[in-house]
Amino acid sequence: MIQAEKLVFLSDVPGIFLDRKDPSTLQSHLTAARCRELIRDGIIDAGMVPKVEAALEALQAGVKKVHIIDARIAHSVMLEIYSNEGIGTEIVL
Repeated sequence: MIQAEKLVFLSDVPGIFLDRKDPSTLQSHLTAARCRELIRDGIIDAGMVPKVEAALEALQAGVKKVHIIDARIAHSVMLEIYSNEGIGTEIVL
């Protein structure tokens, strides 16, 4: 079992959207169950599927939270980890 608090995936997208064309649908917090639903329904698709599946595996292995954030934004890791709102998507069990 991994006993890490956080795993951060740096990507070229801000996180998980309910509609990729609508920035206001960025999800700041999702559960693993909701992620599975979004994959099943085709909302999470293409290149985001491997990232989310890896995140779900990490959670199953004991990681407490997984973050998917945009590496193109300056200081993105600090903004995600050390702010109340974050800038990407946090996934938890």
